[in-house]
Amino acid sequence: MHTGEILSRVTNDITRIQNVVTNMIPNLIRESLTIVALTGYVIYESPKLAFYFLIIMPLALYPLSILAKKMKKYSKLSQESTSDMTSRLGEIFSNIEVIKANSSQELEGEKFAKENQNVFKYLLKQVKVNALTSPIMEILGSVAIGLVIYIGGSEVIEGRMTVGAFFAFATALFMLYTPIKRISSLYNQAQDAIVANERMFELLNTKPTIISGKIELNEQIKHISIMHASLNYGNKIALNDVSAGADHGESIALVGDSDAGKSSLVNLLVRFYDPNEGEIIINDKYNIKDLTLKSLHQKVAYVTQRIYIFNGTIAQNIAYGQEFDEQKVIEALEKAHALEFIKNLDDGINTMLTENGNNLSGGQRQRVALARAIYKKPDILILDEATSALDNKSEALIQKALEALKSEMITITVAHRLSTIENSDAILVFKEGQIICRGQHIDLINECEEYQKLAKIFSN
Repeated sequence: MHTGEILSRVTNDITRIQNVVTNMIPNLIRESLTIVALTGYVIYESPKLAFYFLIIMPLALYPLSILAKKMKKYSKLSQESTSDMTSRLGEIFSNIEVIKANSSQELEGEKFAKENQNVFKYLLKQVKVNALTSPIMEILGSVAIGLVIYIGGSEVIEGRMTVGAFFAFATALFMLYTPIKRISSLYNQAQDAIVANERMFELLNTKPTIISGKIELNEQIKHISIMHASLNYGNKIALNDVSAGADHGESIALVGDSDAGKSSLVNLLVRFYDPNEGEIIINDKYNIKDLTLKSLHQKVAYVTQRIYIFNGTIAQNIAYGQEFDEQKVIEALEKAHALEFIKNLDDGINTMLTENGNNLSGGQRQRVALARAIYKKPDILILDEATSALDNKSEALIQKALEALKSEMITITVAHRLSTIENSDAILVFKEGQIICRGQHIDLINECEEYQKLAKIFSN
């Protein structure tokens, strides 16, 4: 689901529901009580005359129900078009550099104008449908009141009803017409909130496919085994019968072409997905599915090529999700070779980072993300192209830092650079979702044809 769609449901749709709760419900209660009281009075005054009015007015329910269906239809289209417009805006802001680099502001402006026009079109249809409610009620109300006056006049002329009683009845009847008209209009407007409520609960009732287990993982991860794991994304096979293992203190490298299955294997270790077949066992006794997600994620640090920066200080970003300790923050930054450039900032580790950390360079953001992983002191450190934005000097320093940390954890590196994996204890070569070669660099360079091809690409 597009992020703009979710944002629209959480903000725009909720606002529509709030409008009903804060405005319509109090009005509905007030008008309903008024109708009950006045209906009781007119029946008390003249059951015969009340009968004619109360028979004709329910006839309005049929055209009103048709209008309500139309209102619900246009309300749904309006909310969907608002979601599309929000998605378009989110896409523009996320890709602003590409848009400016291609001077395509006018093109994006036209696309946004089209989405905006759709929103306007359906809102206008809602207004038109709502505007029809009043004329229908006016016509039916006039017929009912005219009939009552005619019959009531006859009753007075024939002496079966006093003039005073008739006027009292007519006054109550006129008063009864107004709240009925208001309620019919409120019912029409409520369709907007009904659709918003349906869309919101569709989101709230979505069940996660990854369910947390019940076992707390309180011990150190000393060994992890991936046993005959297969993973499908819909009809696409990402992993096919993959088996591997790693011990505490080992560094494992995953290499291969794009879509070979490297990141898919990492996704299983972090439990973004569960294998369709096979299992992942920790310390030879825990199935990863049986562990609580929180205790698992406390033991695993994941650094991706795409860096996630939160709107806060550098220190807050480093200690994200953990108990804050300034000294530990400084140590983590030092190990990630990020302290040098942070010291040169005006506020040091208390420097506020803007949206997506845009006041830092790509390499600096990557080192901040690495420091966040080191701060966690994980048992498993996963680096998915985590040094791709670093220059050679910074990368060499990071490799040195990782080498020093190696004995404290299992390190799993997804890499496209030979320099980052040459010293790995084991290299797994992926192709079309399978591990076709495994071993150390010196063995693979001599024995694995696929690795030799990758090595040539790396060297270029």
